Amino acid sequence: MKEILVVGGAGYIGSHMCKYLYGHGMRPVVLDNLSLGHREAVKWGPLYEGNMNDSLLLQEIFSKHSIDAAMHFAALCYVGESMSEPLKYYQNNISSTLGLLDAMLEHGVSRLIFSSTCATYGEPQFLPITEDHPQVPINPYGRSKLMMEQILDDLDASCGLKSVCLRYFNAAGADPEGELGEDHDPETHLIPLVLEAALGKSQELTILGDDYPTIDGTCVRDYIHIQDLSQAHYLSLQYLLDENPSKKFNLGNGNGYSIREVIQTAEEVTGRKLSYSYAERRPGDPAMLVGSAERISNELGWKPKYTTLYAIIETAWNWHVNNPDGFTM
Repeated sequence: MKEILVVGGAGYIGSHMCKYLYGHGMRPVVLDNLSLGHREAVKWGPLYEGNMNDSLLLQEIFSKHSIDAAMHFAALCYVGESMSEPLKYYQNNISSTLGLLDAMLEHGVSRLIFSSTCATYGEPQFLPITEDHPQVPINPYGRSKLMMEQILDDLDASCGLKSVCLRYFNAAGADPEGELGEDHDPETHLIPLVLEAALGKSQELTILGDDYPTIDGTCVRDYIHIQDLSQAHYLSLQYLLDENPSKKFNLGNGNGYSIREVIQTAEEVTGRKLSYSYAERRPGDPAMLVGSAERISNELGWKPKYTTLYAIIETAWNWHVNNPDGFTM
């Protein structure tokens, strides 16, 4: 059985990935400091609590386990926070990641699946965004991810560390079997905020900006279901395990939805009317981000299952209804 180090495996995306790996005959070995993740979400392999730049802890993990590859989900990923606390993002997303890479190279682990982001592109020059689109990030979060992509290119050239960088658009939804869902504190992602409002946990939604050059003045984003995201990571892992060269892929559905369209769809799913108000734009937010995933579909055979916004929100709603307090036991 192959063992995969999943850094950030107690978080939203990482925990879904662990379940997916286990379901496909692999053993996830989780490293997470639990600052944002949940111990209750780690069910399919051992959990090592700590940071990815803890050299002694990494030594223990690599000594106890025969790690075949690593998956990195441990980045900080809030655009607004990165604008106000850029050093925090560069320290975690770059400096700490270098500690992980150093340990991997020391122990002969030469395959990495890296969670990158569409934020590396900045303001779109054309839509949908392809992998060849210029990368001109407009916030520290996007810049930190682009720097790591460039570092991985250098490591590939210098010592043969192979990687697949997956540029996410917006991960959303929940485990179709209801075991896992999205639970952040504080919550900043749109769909769970909308569903929390539908559950009565907040009185009114606040839309940040109504003057963008979009169909209704609100930001437009491309949403990808967490299960489809996991499938793409698994296919990328198999690609690297088959001794293929490094690659970069977009992960999105190719469809854009405005914030108001997300709210309207959530009203259809939940059967509840939602109220909202407007506030000023959040610094660092592009008006539209919609991606083309043709490359990964053509080269790795990726076929998303949840292709409509309704289907994505429906799985999230089912989890939130059954887990109104998240992972709190």
